[in-house]
Amino acid sequence: MQHLPIDSLLPEIITSLCHFPNLVLEAAPGAGKTTRVPPALLEAGIAGDGEVLVLEPRRLAARLAARYVAAERGERLGETVGYQVRFEEVAGPRTRLRFLTEGVLARRLLSDPQLEDVNVVVLDEFHERHLQTDLALALLRRLQLQTRPELRIVVMSATLVAAELARFLGACPVLRAEGRRFEVEIEHLTRPDNRPLAAQVASAVRRLVSEGLEGDLLVFLPGAAEIRRAQEACAAIASEADLLVLPLHGELPAAEQDRAVRPARQRKIILSTNVAETSVTIDGVVAVIDSGLVRIASYWPWSGLPALKVARISQASATQRAGRAGRTRPGRCLRLYTAADFAARPAHEAPEIERLDLAEAALALHAAGITDLASFDWFEAPPAPALAAAEKLLRRLGAIDERGELTAIGKRMSNFPLHPRQSRLLVEAEARGVGGAGCVIAALIGERDIRASTILQDQSKRRSAGAAASGPSDLLQRLDLLLEAERVNFAPERLRQMELDPAAVLGVERVRRQLQRLLKPKSSRSLVSEGASERELLLAILAGYPDRVARRRSLSDDLSSASGDLLLSSGGRAQLSAESVVKRAEYLVAVDVEDRRESGLLADRKSWKRSHTIIVRLASAIEPDWLLDLFADALRETTEAQWNAQAERVELIQRLVYDQLVLDEKRSDEADSEEVTRCLAEAALAAGWQTFTDKDEVERFLARIEFMRQTFPEAEFPLPDETDVRAALVELCAGNRSFAELREAARRGGLIALLRQKLTSEQARLLAAMAPEHVAIAGRPQVRVNYESGKEPWIASRLQDFFGMRAGPRIAGGRLPVVLHLLAPNGRPVQVTKDLAGFWERTYPQVRRYLSRRYPRHAWPEDPLNT
Repeated sequence: MQHLPIDSLLPEIITSLCHFPNLVLEAAPGAGKTTRVPPALLEAGIAGDGEVLVLEPRRLAARLAARYVAAERGERLGETVGYQVRFEEVAGPRTRLRFLTEGVLARRLLSDPQLEDVNVVVLDEFHERHLQTDLALALLRRLQLQTRPELRIVVMSATLVAAELARFLGACPVLRAEGRRFEVEIEHLTRPDNRPLAAQVASAVRRLVSEGLEGDLLVFLPGAAEIRRAQEACAAIASEADLLVLPLHGELPAAEQDRAVRPARQRKIILSTNVAETSVTIDGVVAVIDSGLVRIASYWPWSGLPALKVARISQASATQRAGRAGRTRPGRCLRLYTAADFAARPAHEAPEIERLDLAEAALALHAAGITDLASFDWFEAPPAPALAAAEKLLRRLGAIDERGELTAIGKRMSNFPLHPRQSRLLVEAEARGVGGAGCVIAALIGERDIRASTILQDQSKRRSAGAAASGPSDLLQRLDLLLEAERVNFAPERLRQMELDPAAVLGVERVRRQLQRLLKPKSSRSLVSEGASERELLLAILAGYPDRVARRRSLSDDLSSASGDLLLSSGGRAQLSAESVVKRAEYLVAVDVEDRRESGLLADRKSWKRSHTIIVRLASAIEPDWLLDLFADALRETTEAQWNAQAERVELIQRLVYDQLVLDEKRSDEADSEEVTRCLAEAALAAGWQTFTDKDEVERFLARIEFMRQTFPEAEFPLPDETDVRAALVELCAGNRSFAELREAARRGGLIALLRQKLTSEQARLLAAMAPEHVAIAGRPQVRVNYESGKEPWIASRLQDFFGMRAGPRIAGGRLPVVLHLLAPNGRPVQVTKDLAGFWERTYPQVRRYLSRRYPRHAWPEDPLNT
């Protein structure tokens, strides 16, 4: 057996675990921790009669490590050593050492909460901080503290914050081991390369080949699409140099992944995503080309929409990638980015718990009986908004109740190794008797698209193909394609003729079979013979995506011109992909959504534009009545008053709303409504109260009140102001809905009447008696008394109206004489006085001579008191 650096530390590891239940192990890449530590624990009896579980971050790593350890033991895989990943297990009754992915452990904890046959759990490559790894660590520590103190937990990684982990694990020991790493020559670009990534890769490959590449080449790319393009770009070089070009990513079948990592007679160019970043050493790799990019999954908390974006890797990840070239001999690493770019990158990636949808983890915790997720003891707690969003979704799906307890639907959902959305879809399909087809739909959503993207490279061709098709659901269209594939026995050549991806089809079919085994017997009929109801399947899809309902903004009989603009129930807008077959439905569910954010220079090369578009790639039609059947609690009736400025009136609109999406709208003539009053009042206040009533009349009334406050302070009259007038105007709006009606109400004295209501009955009596609106004089029975702020009350009338009067009227119970404006026939005052008797005696003779000459037709007696 080949000696590895970790071997010298194995005795110390065993000794530590004999005295302490937990251990943190730091070991550099190439040390051999993945393949040597777990079997050493088994052989030393640390697990007793139980199993050793080893959690790996990826399926590829789990399968490779299990195969490697079994080979070193001289056994067949599946005997003492086995592995278990999602929908695949190679193990037997004698298996004691099992490599598995983190999600598998989380599900095992649900079915076997005590892990009765497991005594040691090893969490490998913890530094990658997958969400399921964090969840597994927290659940294991909880189990250890509550009922399984003898359970051993070992956390291993190349780069991690050991002190914090050791503290979380009860101040456990920390051991370190050096790796076996040869010198790696790292070269950066001197300046950024703006060519397409595939062209950059091809140039780097040609350079290494021309400089005498003596082994295999590992190229790190962000995703499967970039791998396909690079594969085409490198085809000519590979042919010239007799090189195999092999892809390596998580969507490939196991056989194709194995072909990429196993030794071959020809030198290889392995085009890989970050699945090869941390796993068992790939023998033969002597050079690495690092794009510096990775495709990471996240989601937008504000909308709950998933996001998949290409991002720059961290410095730690770049170091890991470069180290792949120095595992077995000195190597080279060409980085397709500059040294300054590397220096500006973050030291580590953000943990998935900070950026991923937590719904699946939240369901697992609730299924484990943990109702208060906010107080759950995580190694690092997730963001509170993300946790709240996850629980909100689970309640929306009917998985948990308001107390956080699992419902009957939630218990059934937890039996499926799927995202809660797909689990809910499958539970609904099972309840409606279409479980078999529901398994296909769930698999189609969770796995790679079965359409052969390499065949339809021309996007215009694909769009035209999509435009020609029409149907109720993109998922049902793919269901039909899978049925056709089943009828031809999944023959690869026939699938290619149908423009399907054979590997993707087989992947969906494999998942479908696994899910079907989990269904109740009555739902496990053959897919082809099931005759699944289209309506029941569409309802099942809706059940899994209640917050993704959308409405088309406009419809057209012409499918080629049908609008793809959508309004989302969560708020905002989206664009339906031109490839979607859902052409006629007004209402639909957005199943697969991409939140696309792009930026770039405008045509003028001076302005920077940022665009944000939500693209619905997979949709499924629904009927609005189904929302009432499934989600009546999410429907509400709203009444909204809108102001029509042109007509100067309120229009009342009644709506039936689902979340933020309007399903039905109608106008109402109802006037006696708080909404109508509010809207009319806002418009009236903006226009000003003077628009609706005589300003002078209101000001006279306010001045009367001010006069009473000054004259009779003991009566404690209020001091009305502009605010009181505006408040009265708002009250006057009740029962009206237009400016015309409001003016009429004000004309009838409504505004003054409302202001008068602010007085007590005694104050109102005093106002009428002591500050009358009119007084009588000799020539007129009623003359209006004018009240103005800061002035004495006064009246105005023709001079002749005062003939025969020795004194003018008095108010305030006779306390105060009013000021008299004595007017000439032309309406202009000839005298302003409070002393009428004095005016007759001293001033009238002169005034009489002037007025008699100017107005000879009027009588101007010499003795006005006796006329």
